[in-house]
Amino acid sequence: MFNSDALRATFLTILSAFLLSGCAGVKSVSVSTNDYMSQRRGDILTTGEMSSAVGVALQVVGINEKQCRATPQDCRTVLADNIGLDDEQRVSALAELWLQEALAMDQKINEGVLAADVLNAYLESARHAYAYLFLTQRSPSQRALEDRQAQVRDYYNFAVQQTVTRTFNHHNQNLLESIDEQGQFSVASKEWHITGQLNEVRLADHQQIPEQLIPASSLTFKGLRNQYRRDGIGAELVAVTAKRVVNKNSREEAFSETPFPAITAVLRFPGDTLDEVLDTNEVELLGFDPYRRNSVSLAGTQVPLAANFTSGYGLWLARSGFARQSLLTLVGRGEVLEKPRVYLMQPYDPNRRVIIMLHGLASSPEAWINVANEVLGDETLRKNYQIWQVYYPTNAPLAFNQHAIRQAIQDTLHNFDAQGKNRASKDVVLIGHSMGGVLARLLISESGDSFWSPIVETYGLEGERKEQARKKLQDYVWFKPMPEASRAVFIAAPHRGTPFAENRFSRWAAGIIKLPVTMLGRITEIAQLLVDPSSASGEALTRPLNSISNLSDQDPFVRLAADLPISNQVPYHSIIGNDTPDLSLELSSDGVVPYKSSHLAGAQSEKVIKSWHSVQETPEAIVEVRRILHTHLHDTNGLSYVD
Repeated sequence: MFNSDALRATFLTILSAFLLSGCAGVKSVSVSTNDYMSQRRGDILTTGEMSSAVGVALQVVGINEKQCRATPQDCRTVLADNIGLDDEQRVSALAELWLQEALAMDQKINEGVLAADVLNAYLESARHAYAYLFLTQRSPSQRALEDRQAQVRDYYNFAVQQTVTRTFNHHNQNLLESIDEQGQFSVASKEWHITGQLNEVRLADHQQIPEQLIPASSLTFKGLRNQYRRDGIGAELVAVTAKRVVNKNSREEAFSETPFPAITAVLRFPGDTLDEVLDTNEVELLGFDPYRRNSVSLAGTQVPLAANFTSGYGLWLARSGFARQSLLTLVGRGEVLEKPRVYLMQPYDPNRRVIIMLHGLASSPEAWINVANEVLGDETLRKNYQIWQVYYPTNAPLAFNQHAIRQAIQDTLHNFDAQGKNRASKDVVLIGHSMGGVLARLLISESGDSFWSPIVETYGLEGERKEQARKKLQDYVWFKPMPEASRAVFIAAPHRGTPFAENRFSRWAAGIIKLPVTMLGRITEIAQLLVDPSSASGEALTRPLNSISNLSDQDPFVRLAADLPISNQVPYHSIIGNDTPDLSLELSSDGVVPYKSSHLAGAQSEKVIKSWHSVQETPEAIVEVRRILHTHLHDTNGLSYVD
């Protein structure tokens, strides 16, 4: 038996030992995967809470997070002056704390918080992030696999995004007024002096300053399967130079550069040392074309340049209004499209080959939504190609559209390269869907007298009347392969027409199609000359002359066009839909165009895909288009492109 004195002594000994230990025991606690990731990578941007790295820094200087939130300025002062932290810990923590301050102030901007104060906080965050990335003892490459560097890079990019968009959107007029002959601008905000330039960014209509800058991160697009971007330094933005894609000048100009180019902006702080950067009140804003530049030098370090390749294209599509306009044009309603127009999907680049896309009947560039985006998403193709999309009135006869499209392309090429010496003017690739495929074929074919001779015979042309007809028709019945084109891709193209154009619905639709007034006038003149020079009406000829009638397998023009020789200098490829898998290939159809009409002997390749007529948007067709474009690069030594 234990006596009471011995028991009391034992208890006192255990109690003394427990108290003297200071409760220093360590316990193991399981952490879930989600909690693990949150502890490792959670920060002010991802979770709204301070990162663990800031928590450690605050513990070192003897401040808890609650105190820091209550008195942020005092907190930042203590961190900045404390010698217990190394440079990386100190400036990275300050970058995050300044970002916290900016985000908090941003939410109170309508409650008396000054925009200049918010801008100042973002600039301070960008400055400290810049100092961490480039001016601490270790280089970015030495921290390449560290979570903290990725976090601070994001602080910098976000702070740059907010700084740049606010500067342009709130001080646009001041920037415009300050631009000098070298394209440099300046603006003051609180204690900061911001200078910069966008010389490397080509803006539409020779504009020097965009009307607005939109963060790419704020844009999402329905209808696009993927969004393509590149990780790196800088804010991913879209520069806005016009509210609409189609404007009042569209009828007069052959082409239009995108009013929504993608750009990447960086902030560069002057100074060669950490202290110099942290003391400056100067900052330089630089804008770059991410299609033409892969990296940028900051503080003597070459780093990858961030990019978003889908944002500008997506915004262009979203603000185009093409779908509605293309249908209204067919019936002569609304803002009628009277002639083709070439749309550049990015600022013109003399060193990239051109892909020209031609849509089909009652359609628009929206037919290429994912095709164009997937081409832009392939790094090799993106470095070597630029996309031009032709938007044309699909109510017009093929002969008229062929001539007008050819002229629009030639005018566009000549505008940018009058001597035809740039890479962009050589080895052009034509890609056409449906009626666009027929037009693409005409662009690389030689007519000879194939059209003229039947006209002479049918209408009994001779003498002066024949000569007048020759002058009126020469642009439409005689043509040669477009010299700049060196490859073509025909997708679901009715080269020999389609019986679909003869069904009851199509004949009804053909009857309500209205031609543009100017085109109707030209056709009427020709009709009067061919049918009866003394007649006051050419109605007998003009009635069947529209796009739907033109695509009939009974149409004389499409029958003659089917036999035109294609240039032997231009390899061509066919992509064909098959919506009748139970039938033999020869008897199959995509629901609109029979296989026998799309098939072309002599094609370098032919891909048949289980699909309806809109086969161009299928993943299989897009893969095939990309393959063909890679083949074209190989065959034309295009892989030698140097960024």
